Amino acid sequence: MNNKVALFRKEHFNAAHRLHNPLWSDEKNERVFGLCNNKNYHGHNYELIVKVTGVPNQETGYVLDIKILSELIEDVILKKFDHKNLNLDTAEFANLNPTAENIAIVIYNLLRPKLDKELELKIKLYETERNFVEYPA
Repeated sequence: MNNKVALFRKEHFNAAHRLHNPLWSDEKNERVFGLCNNKNYHGHNYELIVKVTGVPNQETGYVLDIKILSELIEDVILKKFDHKNLNLDTAEFANLNPTAENIAIVIYNLLRPKLDKELELKIKLYETERNFVEYPA
């Protein structure tokens, strides 16, 4: 059997952030990032969808055991970002603007080495119900 199947796991986490470029003036940051540049930060209830694609194992029928994927997301992503201020509490965003785009890339880069090389990985991150990103595109 060589048919690829996509497996999805949906999780959520809550986190605060501030979009800010320290190389810019306060005026430029406010003009570019608007309310997202609030000096006191602001939060989102992020919805994360992790998509893993591969050929099901002939013995188990699994692309990847969903319990293993769930535990991996919990250990590698949720424990690191849930109920955190991304700018202040995480090494990943100490020098990286925590836009939805950058958060998705960081999540991908944290999960990718933990998965079999034969499996494809895609991250979809909803910042709001209507605003979301996908990586890789």
